[in-house]
Amino acid sequence: MIDLTIADDVAHVVLNAPEKRNALDLQALTDLGSAYDEAEAAGVRALMLRGEGPGFCAGRDIAGVDPATDDVTGYLDRVFTPLLKKMASFPAPTFAAAHGACLGVGLGLLIATDVVYVARTAKIGSPFAALGAMLDSGGHALFFERLGAHKTLDLIYTGRLMTGDEAVQSGLFSQVLPDDEVVAETADAASRAAIGATQSFLASKRLIARLRDERIALWDAVAVENAGQAHLRDTADYREGFAAFQQKRTPGFTGN
Repeated sequence: MIDLTIADDVAHVVLNAPEKRNALDLQALTDLGSAYDEAEAAGVRALMLRGEGPGFCAGRDIAGVDPATDDVTGYLDRVFTPLLKKMASFPAPTFAAAHGACLGVGLGLLIATDVVYVARTAKIGSPFAALGAMLDSGGHALFFERLGAHKTLDLIYTGRLMTGDEAVQSGLFSQVLPDDEVVAETADAASRAAIGATQSFLASKRLIARLRDERIALWDAVAVENAGQAHLRDTADYREGFAAFQQKRTPGFTGN
């Protein structure tokens, strides 16, 4: 079950099937995509994703799946990957609070989120060694880029799971927090982003996506920054930010 609430320009999306550690079946993926569509239509200026219960998301719900007839392509290629792309391109800053199991497609949800805060006791890695399956949902790309080949394959071959501390120290995600603080701290970060200069945030989000996906070089990135700054100059928030600085007051950004 996917819950969506919107308050103060922040969308709160909750994976709410704690009895199965928020494992996701096809219907849950569809509902999650609908929640993001609804949040976008509402014009929110930030989004927060979290899981209810003992873990963020234990991955794909394979209860009752028959390997002989399993439509792997339908689940991953035609449903889940488009969902990840939708999440990654969401037109506002996105945040996730991760605790407990963050595995398989659950890890993919985190990879597709802008900023991830993890609990110290989070479990992150590749549990697929015990299934005869392959790490999916972008896990290879994330692990190889941040951990290198040897550590990535060590995690895959052994099935060892990293704690939140290790994941952050390795550069996978942003911050590690005590378990009882991660949700509140993530919500606070989303709330602060929602009153910020949204267009400047999105300009940076787009550039980071290009650096990740296109591997553009330094001076090409500088050119994108220069063009972006020129575009932002004509926004209301740019003018408000300069005026607030010059008048020594707190800016009142509208996201425009």
